[in-house]
Amino acid sequence: MKKGFTQTGPWSEAEVKTFLDDSRVPIRVASNSASGYPLLASLWFVPLEGSLWCATQQNAQIARQLASDPRCAFEVSVEAPPYLGVRGRATGIIHTNRGEEILRVLLLRYLGCFETPPGPLLLSKAQSEVAIEIRPETLVSWDYRQRMTAGAPAPPA
Repeated sequence: MKKGFTQTGPWSEAEVKTFLDDSRVPIRVASNSASGYPLLASLWFVPLEGSLWCATQQNAQIARQLASDPRCAFEVSVEAPPYLGVRGRATGIIHTNRGEEILRVLLLRYLGCFETPPGPLLLSKAQSEVAIEIRPETLVSWDYRQRMTAGAPAPPA
């Protein structure tokens, strides 16, 4: 992750990096909607260049909201006990020129290839894809493995 943000919680910077590199769950991104209610979106992500990167269609509500107000929050966590993960406050930056590039990286990360569904469908719409850079300002890790299981926690996976 890029320097310049505050990190708290039980994990070191290296443990956070390992967790994010190895995670294949979606990132949840919360943005501010025009109505004042928060908007929550689950997206594939990849840690690159010190940020968390996602891709979506340029007309997706999350892309429109972040273009209007880049303040956001995020969470990457496991789906089953024992619970662990990271969350934080961030700036969401829309990159119109990197959508297809990031989409291809995400397809390889989550599917392993471009041919497995929904790869071909997503690639057929790549010209209208945008990249979202989630640039953390604060990051908090949590890890309940020790209190939810017998024994000491293993390194983040």
